[in-house]
Amino acid sequence: MSPEKHKALLDKKQRLEGKREGRDERKRMRSNYRSVIVVPLLLSWGAMAMALGVNWGTSSSSHPLPPSTVVPGLLKANNITRVKLSGSDPDVMESLSGSGIQVTVGIPNEMLRALSSSKKAAASWVHDNVTRYFPTTSGVGGGGVRIEYIAVGDEPFLSSYGQQFQHFVVGAATNIQLALTAAKLADKVKIIVPCSSDAYQSDMNLPSKGHFRPDLIKTMAELLSFLTKHGSPFVVDINPFLTLQQNKNLSLNYFLFQSKSHAVTDGHNKYKNYFDASIDTLLSSLSRVGFDDMDIMVGRIGWPTDGAVNATPVVAQTFMQGLVDHLKSKAGTPLRPKRPSRETYIFSLLDEDQRGITTGNYERHWGIFTFDGQAKYNVDLGQGSKNLVDAHNVEYLASKWCVVNNNKDLSNASASAADACSSADCTALSPGGSCFGISWPGNVSYAFNSYYQQHDQSADGCDFGGLGLITTVDPSVDDCRFTIALRTSFSASVYEKLGLWWTIVVGACVCSYLLGFA
Repeated sequence: MSPEKHKALLDKKQRLEGKREGRDERKRMRSNYRSVIVVPLLLSWGAMAMALGVNWGTSSSSHPLPPSTVVPGLLKANNITRVKLSGSDPDVMESLSGSGIQVTVGIPNEMLRALSSSKKAAASWVHDNVTRYFPTTSGVGGGGVRIEYIAVGDEPFLSSYGQQFQHFVVGAATNIQLALTAAKLADKVKIIVPCSSDAYQSDMNLPSKGHFRPDLIKTMAELLSFLTKHGSPFVVDINPFLTLQQNKNLSLNYFLFQSKSHAVTDGHNKYKNYFDASIDTLLSSLSRVGFDDMDIMVGRIGWPTDGAVNATPVVAQTFMQGLVDHLKSKAGTPLRPKRPSRETYIFSLLDEDQRGITTGNYERHWGIFTFDGQAKYNVDLGQGSKNLVDAHNVEYLASKWCVVNNNKDLSNASASAADACSSADCTALSPGGSCFGISWPGNVSYAFNSYYQQHDQSADGCDFGGLGLITTVDPSVDDCRFTIALRTSFSASVYEKLGLWWTIVVGACVCSYLLGFA
């Protein structure tokens, strides 16, 4: 037997022994809980609370909720024990310090080239973003941030990127791994690479026909070898809502885990929901390149609540509860029964009003909570049968809104609204959106207010050539909410850094729906 096969057998044996030890330890823990009469909720949730997390982004919000509010008021209050970050913002990391929450920090795609070509750059990144925050003592409450994973890139193999980042991923991961080893953190922090589900395909939409995209075969083999060597899972980001829009032959119920949905038959296997079919398509793809035992982590999955047809809080709650119930059942999938994904991260914690909308206006409405931390619907994230806890002591700007002045000549109002939406967020006005039905000139007022709030209620932010009017009467209509921006120095600093760049990018993206003002 070759040394490599011998080592692989030893590794597998150790993993099996570790799983047995883990099961024995959980049994002892459950016995101890019963002896001291712990609240039944903790027993019912069990290991699931350790496997479910949320994505939390701040860089795509003009006025993000302060981390000092998010960590205790949303994460801790709702018993969310894992969080996945797109970066490692110092304010966010400071708020997570000592919380006991397990954290994934991200490396932007734009840094992959530099990290791939320079071990020194990788060592510097690890020092600045991992080592400096790492706990000095072990255990919950031991201080520092419990960093569990480093996400190298954010869907760097996305087909729309072409080969822009593809050739730098494994090199960057290798250099980050070397830096972790030098910092004596390699046994505590694992490297992952979040991959969009468009990295794999299937013929005739059958999971058994799954395979990686031809342009990724060589790179994927290198990546999978790296992940296997270091005991890391394969991370997949799944977007069921986008797939629903692209596949009109699949029913909404199929995506919502509804028992009445029509099952997809693939040989001896029947798929009653899209989630299982997507995971098994990935498993088939992994098997075709010789990595059929690879652990799976779902790095991103969710359902939007605005900006498109079927993007509502009611549908989102149905999807989320179906997903959580499915994960709690530990049923796994037809190709991997009783072996569910290692971890699953919901996308996302909060709405982000400046996310790119190339794929759809719903992109800014993934949050379980609104931008100001108010639950849109209820789902069990770890809090059990209780309702989700909203953020408290949220600081808003003054109760003022900007609306169209009906006493003015409004012949140019639609053009002014279009200008406002080129930098502000008007996605709720999209067909199927929460504000789609307010018609003209209500939609103009919505656009004006969005711009006004994004610019911190400055007087110039409600000018629009004399067409704007500041009011203290809330113009919200039914489910169409005219928001008030948050008062926070954290958001101001982020806005200053992103303002100009986002104005250019978002301006190019919104053109598809501005004609609705005519």
